[in-house]
Amino acid sequence: MHKLGYTRSTSQRGHLLHTPDTFVRTVLPGMEHATAVVHISPAGGAAFTQYSADLEPGGNLGITSNQRFIYVLEGAADLATETIFHPLTTGSYAYLPEDCPHTLTAQQTTRLAVIEKPYESLGSTASPDVLVGHEDKVLSVPLNDDPDLQVRNLLPNSSSFDFAVNTMTYQPGAALSMVEVHVMEHGLLMLEGGGIYRLGEQWHPVAAGDFIWMGPYCPQWFGAIGKRPAKYLIYKDWNRNPLV
Repeated sequence: MHKLGYTRSTSQRGHLLHTPDTFVRTVLPGMEHATAVVHISPAGGAAFTQYSADLEPGGNLGITSNQRFIYVLEGAADLATETIFHPLTTGSYAYLPEDCPHTLTAQQTTRLAVIEKPYESLGSTASPDVLVGHEDKVLSVPLNDDPDLQVRNLLPNSSSFDFAVNTMTYQPGAALSMVEVHVMEHGLLMLEGGGIYRLGEQWHPVAAGDFIWMGPYCPQWFGAIGKRPAKYLIYKDWNRNPLV
């Protein structure tokens, strides 16, 4: 049935909701047997780029001179740098610093969440090294002592990193304890379940597969609705002076 121009997607000055019915696929430089859906980039007002990549068996992600974070949504792929070779499976993630030669080749049909941005150095602080991990091996901690809202910090809390990536899992009915308004921007990919997101002065139903960008100072709040937990992957800029 034709939806006559209806979509939940919306692009506002301070936020974006990007829903799967509006995804347009493209091939980024260096990709082989792969496509990408670019959710947000500097062209949309963000200081980072986030996209979803779909790789066929044997497909390659392509190159970048920026730092890159990869989270495996489905499938399996081999990550190779000058110093490591590491298979990645669903729930695995990897951080690659700027100008780090690497390849990522799919073993099978694979979906990735990818975040890229230029690195912001911090004085004499050394830049991060390659990091590979798996979400299941990261300690889950309650947010603000709420056992129904669990957070896993996928990157170390170190000043060498200029951004953070977490997963957050809400039990049905759990919600953020406050409407947040802050200087950090977010890229958020819904992984499971759904709920209601407040973005600015608007309220949006969201579900697995949706992407949200929140610019600095965008009023934001989320509550989980449904019979299963809601979970998302979330990026934020971190550890740098906003006055610079």
